[in-house]
Amino acid sequence: MDLLEVPSLPQALEERHLHLRVGRRRFLGHLATLTGALAVGTANRPACAALNGTDAPATEPTVRRTSRPSTLMNRPIDRENVVRRHNPTFTTIDPYAALSLGNGEFAFTADVTGLQTFSERYEPKFPLCTASHWAWHSAPLPAGVKVEDFQYENFDSYGRPVPYPTTQKGQAPLYNWLRENPHRLHLGRVGLEMTMADGSPVRPDDLSNIKQSLDLWGGILTSQFEIEGQPVTVITSCHPQLDVLAVRIDSPLIAKQRLRVMIAFPYGSSRISMADWAQPEKHQTLLKNTSKNQVDFERQVDATQYAVRLSWAGQASLLQSKPHEFTLSSKGKRIEFRVLYSSQQSNEALPSVAQTEKASREHWKQFWSQGGAIDFAGSTAPEAHELERRVILSQYQTALHCAGSLPSQETGLLFNSWYGKFHLEMHWWHSVHFTLWGRFPMFYKSMAIYQRLLPQARATAKQQGYKGARWPKMIGPDGRDSPSPVGPLLIWQQPHPIYYAELCYRHDPSPKTLEAWREIIFATADFMASYAVFDTAKGHYVLGPPLKTVSENTPTNTAINPTFELAYWRFGLRTAQEWRQRLGLPREPEWDKVLNQLAPLPQQDGVYLLQEGMTDTYTKWNWEHPALVGAYGVQPGDGVDPEVMRRTVRKVMDSWQWDKTTWGWDYPMTAMAAARTGQPKLAVQALLNPAPRNHYHPNGHNYQRDDLTAYLPGNGGLLATVAMMAVGWSGAPTHHAPGFPTDGTWKVRWEGLSQLL
Repeated sequence: MDLLEVPSLPQALEERHLHLRVGRRRFLGHLATLTGALAVGTANRPACAALNGTDAPATEPTVRRTSRPSTLMNRPIDRENVVRRHNPTFTTIDPYAALSLGNGEFAFTADVTGLQTFSERYEPKFPLCTASHWAWHSAPLPAGVKVEDFQYENFDSYGRPVPYPTTQKGQAPLYNWLRENPHRLHLGRVGLEMTMADGSPVRPDDLSNIKQSLDLWGGILTSQFEIEGQPVTVITSCHPQLDVLAVRIDSPLIAKQRLRVMIAFPYGSSRISMADWAQPEKHQTLLKNTSKNQVDFERQVDATQYAVRLSWAGQASLLQSKPHEFTLSSKGKRIEFRVLYSSQQSNEALPSVAQTEKASREHWKQFWSQGGAIDFAGSTAPEAHELERRVILSQYQTALHCAGSLPSQETGLLFNSWYGKFHLEMHWWHSVHFTLWGRFPMFYKSMAIYQRLLPQARATAKQQGYKGARWPKMIGPDGRDSPSPVGPLLIWQQPHPIYYAELCYRHDPSPKTLEAWREIIFATADFMASYAVFDTAKGHYVLGPPLKTVSENTPTNTAINPTFELAYWRFGLRTAQEWRQRLGLPREPEWDKVLNQLAPLPQQDGVYLLQEGMTDTYTKWNWEHPALVGAYGVQPGDGVDPEVMRRTVRKVMDSWQWDKTTWGWDYPMTAMAAARTGQPKLAVQALLNPAPRNHYHPNGHNYQRDDLTAYLPGNGGLLATVAMMAVGWSGAPTHHAPGFPTDGTWKVRWEGLSQLL
């Protein structure tokens, strides 16, 4: 199979969402008995029984818990108080205060009105989108272009040519199309259409007495403001199991016909906004099944089809104002409506606004009541309150954006980054923290991707002359690795599935877990062993060239033996052998040969280097990811000398160009290494480094740059690090909160957390 020969997007989406549609129909028939899909359930299903996305465990582990009770915990944490003291509350218009509602599969991001009224004001900094994991779009291929005509670039690997999809030379239209498609699709804008007394449109600056608050404990967004002294209140909620937005609006402006609800649908776009509003002729919006209080919209955007159902209560009427744009108005002082987004039309009745709000409150109360919790109340450290705020908001944002049936893209369901595709090397940062916070089902939900990708990963390895399976980097739901001068040459995502399998085994050390991951682990280890090359001159196995390191900033054809990758290769092969032994199988000789003769981690003058021979690591290459510290932070430290790493962490903290080009997960990664090497004060300094790319907006999102104003790997990394600093890691000191300073400035109470590997 050619690397680029993949199932069609509609086929991939249909297969992935069959079980979701069945589950949702069942819900609609039993509204009174079902609870939120993201909540930790109570059914006693076995953990890690299958990797098909339909049998993810719904319970917390009943065996081999790794969390230890806090010695400071004389009484349970008042979780509701901790959560609600960080409810986002705003009194001005701020794009970085945009708030999302969602359920892990679907998200709606709102402005200060509680809807998407002022999208143009927000879009340059924080686009307001409606997105779901099932909603993808591909533009038509350029004329005369065929996917199978893509040409690969050969790289020399010790005398052997290895093909990679890295060049656009002579094929720019196809190269760019493959990078940009499929991309996530904005499902439609829902906002307010308001007018002043003189009939002119209401502008953002016309709002006064603004007060908006998100109740994190209940998942309810309340937005209040005035227009020329006339009050408007908007209550917005999202159903925890259905892609349903529920809205209740109260205002005297409604009866005066000065406030209407506007619903509009765009053409698809690979741009950050997910939407193209300037080409109405390229898509279709058909009205179906219209009735007194309901209408179905049938959407056709090239090959992508989806359905939107709008239902309302009371005396309201719907009119079409423009192509793909509709307004809902009422003669009373209230408008209540619900919008259901789905991959296909449904004839089931929607839950009411009241039912949706009730389901949301029950779901989020359950979310916060179960799993892990941490409380820094009583701390005198000046950073404590801000860290607690980031922890609470990061839990909320990752539950919305990183707990779905697909791995999260780096901006989740907010807006497009890298065309909406997800990066498998980032899967660790999006998902691992769920296991540490006692929310294993939210971690496990996206693990099915590896079973689905296995045939393609095997084909890639075979095409390149390797054994086993080589996992891609940047993909959409079709699994096709996007061409890039960087991505296809990365290798640090290869051991990830072995790490995830080990987390599953820790959760449930059963034969079912072993069998569920067996094929994936063995195929991964086969590739890792065959990828390493024995260098007779050096007398050991080496990694690269060619390769792109974690930092991505060094030349492909000279990169060799990077510290992070060498340590991770050791972890992966060691753990794969342990799985063979757990299954009653003998050790694999080829894996042992590489494991026992792999090059040592490169170091000079008592500190580690980014890669072998890079003696100017701390003067020339001290920007981008300081990946070398991840070998004993993210990873448990295979091949690492703890004392050398202790000095390395200090040198990285002192010499790295933090204000240049770093990323949101670099700070927690460094903090993990500082904690593991017994430097808790340094860990706090790293975690709360005031660098621009470690800034967290009022809505809890991690800023990176002007065209990447949210970055969920930062949130996930923060949660993983705080958990490990509180409860510890494998081999951690046994005293309370071993990753925090012991000088009395930090009061750390926690419950329900688990140790990092």
